[in-house]
Amino acid sequence: MNKKQKKVFIRIIITFILLIALSFLPVDGWLRFCVFMLPYLIIGYDILKKAIKGIINRQVFDENFLMSVATIGAIVLGEYTEGVAVMLFYQIGELFQSYAVGKSRRNISELMDIRPDYANIERDGNIERVDPDEIEIGTVIVVKPGEKVPIDGVVVYGKTTLNTAALTGESLPRDAKEGDEVISGCINMTGLIKVKTTKEFGDSTVSKILDLVENSSSKKSRSENFITKFAKYYTPAVCYGAVALAVVPPIVSMVVGMDAEWGEWVYRALTFLVISCPCALVISIPLSFFAGIGGASKQGVLVKGSNYLEALSKSRYIVFDKTGTLTKGVFEVSGIHHPAIPEDRLLEYAAYAESFSSHPISRSLCLAYGKPIDQSRVTDIKEISGEGVTAKVDNTSVAAGNIKLMKRLGIDCEECHSVGTIVHIAVDGTYAGHILISDKLKPHAKQAVAELKKSGMKKLVMLTGDADRVAKSVAKEVGVTDVYSELLPADKVSKVEELLEKKPAKEKLVFVGDGINDAPVLSRADIGIAMGALGSDAAIEAADVVLMDDDPLKIPKAIRISKKCIRIVYENIYFAIGIKIICLILGAAGIANMWLAIFADVGVMVIAVLNAIRALYVKNL
Repeated sequence: MNKKQKKVFIRIIITFILLIALSFLPVDGWLRFCVFMLPYLIIGYDILKKAIKGIINRQVFDENFLMSVATIGAIVLGEYTEGVAVMLFYQIGELFQSYAVGKSRRNISELMDIRPDYANIERDGNIERVDPDEIEIGTVIVVKPGEKVPIDGVVVYGKTTLNTAALTGESLPRDAKEGDEVISGCINMTGLIKVKTTKEFGDSTVSKILDLVENSSSKKSRSENFITKFAKYYTPAVCYGAVALAVVPPIVSMVVGMDAEWGEWVYRALTFLVISCPCALVISIPLSFFAGIGGASKQGVLVKGSNYLEALSKSRYIVFDKTGTLTKGVFEVSGIHHPAIPEDRLLEYAAYAESFSSHPISRSLCLAYGKPIDQSRVTDIKEISGEGVTAKVDNTSVAAGNIKLMKRLGIDCEECHSVGTIVHIAVDGTYAGHILISDKLKPHAKQAVAELKKSGMKKLVMLTGDADRVAKSVAKEVGVTDVYSELLPADKVSKVEELLEKKPAKEKLVFVGDGINDAPVLSRADIGIAMGALGSDAAIEAADVVLMDDDPLKIPKAIRISKKCIRIVYENIYFAIGIKIICLILGAAGIANMWLAIFADVGVMVIAVLNAIRALYVKNL
């Protein structure tokens, strides 16, 4: 508990003890009134103060006004115990609410702990702490073990492991060495490293994430907007209804010559007021969304607002970009076929011939070779656009490229029946074999698609710029039935728009991309999800939901979080309104007393709040 909650708790204990003691005190009249005012003011002075401020500010109809009128009215009627009890139990409900909000906020606060307090720079051999805002691009900063990486950059000295749990929700550390990019918000766990900054602090990953989370509460869902409007009209209506209940029946009774029974009808009106207090709805609905967003952030799923959380629960169509989403987006050598020379020799020739190119295929060959490349061994390099490269490696003629290059050189080559990019190799004019390079599936891609099917998705679609043969192979392997290949970025937007036109209006379409080159499609879909977005400005800016790592299983998890949150919201709406309607009818009929009114207000609120904080907890898939 914080200090404020502790003070309220102490007031509750004192009031509870006094209320029990005074209930058995044999005093009447003004003396009884005076002794009961002590616990009443101890427990209710802040509520009375807020009610008076509301009246002064012309914002009369809120729960503070309702509680003040109801309790003061009960005391005026001589129901001292009930008047104090109503205020006491109301404060107990408020304490529960405060605790629940605090618990939800702590998940956000844990994420906020990634904000760095300082950055270390080295001057004249000494380490100085400076404000991260003062660091310019290109500055070398020092990050010691146990400290947060304050700004995005590249490691120029040292190696370490980084804890990214606050960003991704994953506990597995990541290794970082010279040449590796590191992002702000990670915690340096083992070794001292020096980082050359590539961004200013205001543009760094940590700043963008914090802005996203801090602004998420400003984008309200339809349910929240409904409750806000509902309370705006509901509260004045029940106040006027209570006045009518207190005045109209006695006047009608007097007109027909019966006893007016003013005390009885005023008591019913006061009971009606307590029952009608909309706390359970006004508090629990926003709290449910806040808890959902907090629980999601703890799992490495950043939702930009409760409106997107609500929309995500209605998703029935999901469209994937292939590269970087279902696949790693990194080309790797996956096979060497029909080698006429030793495989390691074949790979060496291919790596050296391609060593001057920056193409991803060339880089994958050099990476697979795995040894330092002495480019002085390579001469007579000739790159043929769209076909490949020829060169001399140690004065041996080497050709590396596709089937077009082999035909140009008049060399017969073997066909490959595997799916991927084929690099044919010829040595001294003789075919030496071919190397298969492919984009690997992400480890959990197949499981993620299966989980999405279980969650009730009507259609799963994959879009890609790759060749049709490659696209169909990947789609078949992961379990996606609808696939569209050889698409340009504009074609992907057109395909998403086509799908949007065909689906029912109430059902939502989700597009999942890697966030780097998918911004147009992310913006066009009902909900854009960017995954693997650590360090990607485009992802954080364009998407509605940001998954902070590369795990496709975060997609069904995000949808499951949203569905659980919305389910809790509707449970609270139906429960709170249903109980209140029943109790209002009983109160107006004189069957319900103030104790039932306390349950209808405080009891319902406590149950709804406890239900709301369930949105914080998400089971693993």
